Amino acid sequence: MTNLRKTLVLSAIMALSVLGGVANADPSGKWRVVFDHWAEADGELVLRIAPVTGDPIDVTTKIPKGMTENDVATLVTGAIKASVGKAYKVEVDDGEDVIIKKAGKTPKFELTMVSSSVTGLNVKIKRS
Repeated sequence: MTNLRKTLVLSAIMALSVLGGVANADPSGKWRVVFDHWAEADGELVLRIAPVTGDPIDVTTKIPKGMTENDVATLVTGAIKASVGKAYKVEVDDGEDVIIKKAGKTPKFELTMVSSSVTGLNVKIKRS
């Protein structure tokens, strides 16, 4: 692959990543993170919970090679719970999905994927 071609491919991937983050830029009280496939190599997944009022919270989860979608959902749930305390309810749904809901008077929030270095694992974020 030529350098120009590599640059164009990387630019397209980066543009799609940015557009994916913008598509979810509407606050909600409930979000779903859907995992599909498995981790083909060690990596990190960083999700950002950004309440309408207050500071955003970045949650980093280390994902080891070979982790299945269900295992990843469990790891991410634990990492989010440890980072947000009782302001949000976090649970695994259907094995491979993570549900994040605001609790009590917690404001609506945006959920975005800041970065992922986990190859093979598909991550979709949906407003619920």
